[in-house]
Amino acid sequence: MARRALKLASLATVAAATTTGFYLYSNKHLDPNDFGVVRVGRAVATTAVITFDYLTSLRNVPRGTEEYEHAKSQINELFVSFEDAPLGAASLAQVHKAVLQDGRTVAVKVQHPKVQAQSSKDILLMEILILAVKQIFPDFEFMWLVEEAKKNLPLELDFLNEGRNAEKVAHMLHRFSFLKVPKIHWELSTRRVLFMEFMEGGQVNDKAYMERNCIDVNEISRNLGKLYSEMIFVNGFVHCDPHPGNVLVKKCSTTGKTHIILLDHGLYQVLTDNFRLDYCRLWQALIKADMKQIQKYSQRLGAGDLYPLFACMLTARSWESVNRGIDQLPVTAKEDVEIRTNAAAYLPQITKLLNNVPRQMLLLLKTNDLLRGVESALQTRASASSFLNMTRCCIRAVSAYQKSRTNSSYRKAQISLSEALNLWQINLYELFLRLKGSQLGNWVIALLCWMHHSS
Repeated sequence: MARRALKLASLATVAAATTTGFYLYSNKHLDPNDFGVVRVGRAVATTAVITFDYLTSLRNVPRGTEEYEHAKSQINELFVSFEDAPLGAASLAQVHKAVLQDGRTVAVKVQHPKVQAQSSKDILLMEILILAVKQIFPDFEFMWLVEEAKKNLPLELDFLNEGRNAEKVAHMLHRFSFLKVPKIHWELSTRRVLFMEFMEGGQVNDKAYMERNCIDVNEISRNLGKLYSEMIFVNGFVHCDPHPGNVLVKKCSTTGKTHIILLDHGLYQVLTDNFRLDYCRLWQALIKADMKQIQKYSQRLGAGDLYPLFACMLTARSWESVNRGIDQLPVTAKEDVEIRTNAAAYLPQITKLLNNVPRQMLLLLKTNDLLRGVESALQTRASASSFLNMTRCCIRAVSAYQKSRTNSSYRKAQISLSEALNLWQINLYELFLRLKGSQLGNWVIALLCWMHHSS
């Protein structure tokens, strides 16, 4: 089995992409969020209901009638203005820009009618359909999709929970001055209507917008990596829906600093300490191309003999690239085409793997792929900065865990010293990479080579 998995692994990444919709980023006419592993069944089941609600509940209120005027007067009591056209719409809700009577500009997220009542029916329908597919195609295991929907959908339907998530992540990541999270107006919000500070900007995958506004795409990619490395490896509280509509960028006109604006905080994954530490060590092994450790920690995370396939899914790279070092070789068009072309053949192995890994892993796979989609759009996937940031966070997370497991002051000092030395080495390596890419760096390297040969 292990030998077969090794054979398949060089082409396995795209099968993961088939599950999460990563490669749909290359098609501008498709929204990959519509194909996310958690949202597939929900979107299909609710679209017809939402459309029916709109036709019967909104369009059937004639302008000029008492009912229409009553609804309008209620809106006028709260808002100076309310834009009918939504800023964005999804399967659960849509967001409108409005101005309150006190002058505050807000974003109002309004849940679609009957979604609460319909959600349990949607999940039941999804479960029946998946059981039917299971009877026809026994190799395909998709019950995890139903389990995730049962767990996550009620949380996403509670907008007060979304508001709490927004405040938690803003506090958790307050040291990153480039991050902006809309403030919640609690006095106006309910479980089905959320009032937030209005923020606007270009989508994080819009390279043309960044060029027009003199925004450095490498800085954006680097800072986005910092945010998610901190969430995943250090805090274990992860925003799991970073599609371009939920991550905006904007340059401040007064300070000139570029901000990343994180929206839609309904879907978060909370990682257990054991899972988070195993995941840290697995990524450290992937970056070092340590095959024994990759196998060990992949298997601890439920991959079994399919650990090569699992490594490829996490990195979106071929098994050859994993062996040689994912930070050493840039992603090539040939590698992407090879993976994409052979996707369908490996779906049974992918579904088996997804059924076996801890449920915490499922949303992380989706998150990884969405982030890579952004990197692909910005053409920054070849950059080593994301791996360096991940390594820093992994070192800090493992060190914090080790210190929490000992009462010895001497041992804690040893761990802190080792952590400081490892972080210093990474900083030095990053400085070397920057110098290497600059004219000054070329002169320095040439001088060092000359001195070496002269001696």
